Amino acid sequence: MSTVTERLDAINEFDREPVPEARLQGAASFAGLYAGEHVAGTEFVIGPLFVAHGVAARDLFLGLLLGNLLAVLSWTFICAPIAVRTRLNLYWQLRRLTGPYLLVLYNIVNALMFCFLAGAMISVAATAIGMPFHMTMPGLSDRYPNSLGWVLTVVVVGAVVTVVAILGFEKIARVSKVSSPWMMLVFVAAALAVLPRLGVRSPGDFWAVANEKIWTGVPMPGRVHFTFWHVTFFAWFCNMAMHIGMADMTLLRYARKWQYGLFSAFGMYLGHYIAWIASGILVALALQQGSEVAPGPIAYLGAGGAGLLAVVLASWTTANPTIYRAGLALQTVTPDWRRWKVTAVVGGITTVVALFPALMMRLLDFVALYGLLLMPMGAVVFADFWLFPRLGLEQHWAERLGSRWAWPAALAWLVTLGACLLLNLLSGVEIFFLGLPGWFIAIALYVATSYLQQRSVQSLPATRIPERI
Repeated sequence: MSTVTERLDAINEFDREPVPEARLQGAASFAGLYAGEHVAGTEFVIGPLFVAHGVAARDLFLGLLLGNLLAVLSWTFICAPIAVRTRLNLYWQLRRLTGPYLLVLYNIVNALMFCFLAGAMISVAATAIGMPFHMTMPGLSDRYPNSLGWVLTVVVVGAVVTVVAILGFEKIARVSKVSSPWMMLVFVAAALAVLPRLGVRSPGDFWAVANEKIWTGVPMPGRVHFTFWHVTFFAWFCNMAMHIGMADMTLLRYARKWQYGLFSAFGMYLGHYIAWIASGILVALALQQGSEVAPGPIAYLGAGGAGLLAVVLASWTTANPTIYRAGLALQTVTPDWRRWKVTAVVGGITTVVALFPALMMRLLDFVALYGLLLMPMGAVVFADFWLFPRLGLEQHWAERLGSRWAWPAALAWLVTLGACLLLNLLSGVEIFFLGLPGWFIAIALYVATSYLQQRSVQSLPATRIPERI
């Protein structure tokens, strides 16, 4: 046991220091990582939910085209340059801006959100693994575990995913690089295989069938009708925490060049375009036949055993980097723990969360909420890195003051969330649209309050300003 512990302790993921030149990764690692993470088991959930919300075919195809482009540009021009120049993960970069106490609060929220997201991935994988054993599948309205088989399957999947996340970034990237091309082929093949059963006999039939039987523009009872703008903003901001929220600094700090942010296109257009369309086609057939609509069964409907395996691998390659991020977030809360121990705890929390299928079935709402909660701190990092030097403000002010709690960052985070809540309650702005105004509100608040703080402190005698911590 001591040998295993020593080996795990030796895995260095540069939790508190910049990534050195020798450990930087090439383009193929990021193409595979983004494809593997975003050609995910949850695409078998999100694609069907667009069908349930009554998106029209034209709105879906055009909305995904624009929204995913905006997401790629956000990774490339907002997140990647800061990650490559600092070589720090988000959490240790934030510590210099927020102080340790505020960072602890943020990282607890951050880690919990990532646990919930990874839990949804594990739930999806469980629907595929349990199918050969005739496990009772959760339905669209199920909230709680519905069988012992479901509980046992989730626990096994959670354990495997956690072990891979413990092994670190390079192992995660390697698994994704190997798995992603095959997973994409299965998604496409499964959708093409069921099109004749929906009435598509030739390429010319597709558009009519798409409008009449798949994306009809009519929502299911109890579901909000989605338009072109819902699709666009959801595609752009479903990963808001990763790009404008800066969480992917944790991954992109390994990139040789900031332009590697463009490789997020492999995830957006393979996973969040083709795979969402493919899974929508599959669920349309399942609904027509009265079959189960859980991810495993609809994948089996189109590709048999290969479909089930694709769901499992797609879920794992998304859950692994998500748990990895959550482990790094909690590393700053538990500095005396080695990263692998923190990741193991995170994996346990994630597995418990995965037991509740309601999270998987309400995934659209959840990913919009978790991105919104984490986005303001990404705006703080952006403002400090790009705007402060141009406005004559000093960067890393909390670090210079030795502040344990940076009130400008705290106000930017909490007031932004309060403003978004008011926009939702008083003006009826839906959650999918709150990220864009929220980002600008957070930047304006942080710049204004930082200006007031720095001006007031600089007016004091120089001896009142502590040295850097």
